Amino acid sequence: MTNDSSALTGGSPVFTAMLALGQTGPRVAVKDCIDIAGTVTRCGSAAFDAAPAATVHADVVEALLKAGCRITAKTNMHELAYGMTGVNARFGTPVNPRWPDIIPGGSSSGSAAAVAGGLVDFAIGTDTGGSIRQPAVCCSVIGFKPTFGRISRKGASPAQSSLDCIGPFARSMDRIEQAMAALDGSFTPARLRVAPRLAITGMDAEPAILAALAPVVTPQAGALTAVNLPSLEAAFKAGMTVIGRETAAAFGHLVTEGAPLGADVRARIAAAMAITDEDLAAAEEVRARFTAEVDAALGSHDAILTPALPVVPPRLSQADDPQRVLPLTRYLRPFNLSGHPALVLPLLTPDGLPAGLQIIGRKQGDEQVCAIARWLCETFKDFQVEE
Repeated sequence: MTNDSSALTGGSPVFTAMLALGQTGPRVAVKDCIDIAGTVTRCGSAAFDAAPAATVHADVVEALLKAGCRITAKTNMHELAYGMTGVNARFGTPVNPRWPDIIPGGSSSGSAAAVAGGLVDFAIGTDTGGSIRQPAVCCSVIGFKPTFGRISRKGASPAQSSLDCIGPFARSMDRIEQAMAALDGSFTPARLRVAPRLAITGMDAEPAILAALAPVVTPQAGALTAVNLPSLEAAFKAGMTVIGRETAAAFGHLVTEGAPLGADVRARIAAAMAITDEDLAAAEEVRARFTAEVDAALGSHDAILTPALPVVPPRLSQADDPQRVLPLTRYLRPFNLSGHPALVLPLLTPDGLPAGLQIIGRKQGDEQVCAIARWLCETFKDFQVEE
């Protein structure tokens, strides 16, 4: 085992450790906030450089090995999974394989880049506020956040979260479903017999994003129902409150103890430590209201479509500009708060830049979300996916 992945990645710090676990099945990389016995779970941070190695595998690692997968590496990430750009001062920033000057996205940057670069067949990430779906779009691969609680988080960091989900990245729906079946023995791929009943919202994204969606949305205009989720913006803000409070609970001691942290993460955690019980209670009220709105919309539709991102991802030179970064999870983060499964398919803008479509389904309807994604890929050839 080595921490030098340059031979495989052309110098891009995609991996934090190279491994050789498992059998002869698909090659899989696992985000470095998930325990693998014999390796240190560094969470992308120098604060854990001297931490002891994990003694047991996380549940998802055990499941992957039981399914015959080959775990080949641990992947780099935004420090403490608390950032959206993927920029990492300790391990370096993974290069976005298709657009080297654009952020790889966060926090599961290394997992997205490893899949986009063809280094693995699929990769495992975590998604607390868009951390699978956003880097998937940035790197032009598929990313899936399952229903909250469907995949065991035992052995993942932080240990306690009311938002975080473990899920896969891949370049094809075949691989996404293979990954889900490995992670969750109850997952059985489904196929649609008729066209799905689809709703759509969030079509106030920037013009380049709307142009990327047009080849998929326009032909279905007569069949798509426009729905309003009145609490969508409030849910975005409430999700920020909940993740802040939970991250401060998990890692606030690193700030008070003066542990080595990146300046961006240190500042965000310090700010999050000021979130009050009243703030959290208000966020939980929004959670309940928004969840009910989504459930109501899905009562008469099989899925809700949104743009994956409202804007084209920023360049690395813009990664420290909050005005360019904060909007990225506008349509992603709310569905962590509600707990619904959500999958993103990659598209391109007319200028050839990354964009995507998000599919949100009923809770525990993960198989149907994947089936709808497959139907969309087969019906519309504009998605940047492998057949």
